[in-house]
Amino acid sequence: MTLTASYERCRRLNARHGRSYYLATLLLPAWKRPHVHALYGFARYADEIVDSFTMTGDRARALDDLSARLSAALAGGAVEDPVLPAFAQTVRSFGIDHGDIEAFLRSMRADLTVTRYATYDDLLGYMEGSAAVIGTMMLPVLEPLPGMEERAREPARRLGLAFQLTNFLRDVAEDLVRGRIYLPLEDLDTFGVAAADLGRRAPTPALRDLLAFEIRRARGHYREALAGIDLLTPSSRPCIRAAYELYGGILDRIEAAGHDVLRRRAAVPRRQRLAIFARHLLAASAADRAERRVTAEVP
Repeated sequence: MTLTASYERCRRLNARHGRSYYLATLLLPAWKRPHVHALYGFARYADEIVDSFTMTGDRARALDDLSARLSAALAGGAVEDPVLPAFAQTVRSFGIDHGDIEAFLRSMRADLTVTRYATYDDLLGYMEGSAAVIGTMMLPVLEPLPGMEERAREPARRLGLAFQLTNFLRDVAEDLVRGRIYLPLEDLDTFGVAAADLGRRAPTPALRDLLAFEIRRARGHYREALAGIDLLTPSSRPCIRAAYELYGGILDRIEAAGHDVLRRRAAVPRRQRLAIFARHLLAASAADRAERRVTAEVP
């Protein structure tokens, strides 16, 4: 597996499994896209170990093997792996915090044994590794403005949390098939929702109320993330604004369907996705051109 082929594998993983996110990445300058694909590809690669419906082997062993290969790749060794060469080069190139990678893998490992979360704080502990650190790992690639690196971290975390919670609300039925519930049990109790209600053919009124509450919680994370977009270099802003609208649009679709996430998977229609992309394309092109015009003087 050459480095070029590894980046291409990551790009294909992104295009296949993260359509909205992939569409947003097309608004980035061309040199940034492979690194974003590498981060997505690694996350998806690990996620498939714990989530795949078709995998029949020892998932814990597979995660151990992935961690061992990753350690070797980050140390500069050659590894037989389709994704890790690209991911390791991106990590080294941007000085991505290894602690974030370890936190991500801990959350992936938790999925092998933890199927319920008692409180939202408990769920946040899981999402810190599964989502918030994805935001902070992305940050060096997206380039915060000079001096804004620390200020940009919390909005990046919040956007990761917002995206993850959106996925949880969209995928209630699919997650239940895997034996998992990502809605806090204390919230189910508060709204009078039984775990069995998540497996019904249609949502109960109590479940609709619970989902409306969780949507408000997700939108709180989106609001906390919004100010961080202007802390990024201009050429990265259209991508993140588009991703913000595309993922936030999933919440709109859940609401439009009367909070029915049991009979259909909420998705932003293709025409709307393309309209969002087109709306940000002009700004992306202008920012890219402006940054290309800034050249260093050669003495």
